[in-house]
Amino acid sequence: MDQSFRILGIAGSLRRQSYNRAALEAAKELVREGVELTTFDLAGIPPFNQDEELAPPAAVTEFKRRIREADAILFVTPEYNYSVPGVLKNAIDWASRPYGDSAWSGKAAAIMGASPGTLGTARAQSHLRQIFVNINVFTINQPEVMIANAAQRFDKEGRLTDEVARKRIRQLLQNLEDWARRIKPREEAKETGA
Repeated sequence: MDQSFRILGIAGSLRRQSYNRAALEAAKELVREGVELTTFDLAGIPPFNQDEELAPPAAVTEFKRRIREADAILFVTPEYNYSVPGVLKNAIDWASRPYGDSAWSGKAAAIMGASPGTLGTARAQSHLRQIFVNINVFTINQPEVMIANAAQRFDKEGRLTDEVARKRIRQLLQNLEDWARRIKPREEAKETGA
């Protein structure tokens, strides 16, 4: 595995001091050597408007470009009202449109999340998996990274201090890379008609 590998990390929270943004920063520290994990901030993505999907705003065009360039996607989501945050769903919708021009199709992805509650974003992660069926995103299942009671897992500077969570994130990232490399030849074969 000497080829470089690019993961695009997306935090589903706009809050600067978000535990999920902090978890994404931890993931950047935990990727193996030779893996580049960059992030995209959803703050500039406007509300989805189908009237604009054929000529999307510049932030959406850039977002779709970054998705397409990545070998895999890491979603780090909070949970709002038993589901994914509106800002994340909105961004997913933009990048899947217009019909026939989805940036997501065929991408390998992993999901993780942090929450002050005891379920650690379990329901939001489940809802993301449902969304991914329709947009043809292939998620890995294990390990599940649901950082519950997040206030106790991060220090005052926002650094993830929980060693169990750090170990799971490291394994999640390795599994994501392995999975993406496994499914990529099938994508290339499909494109060439093999």
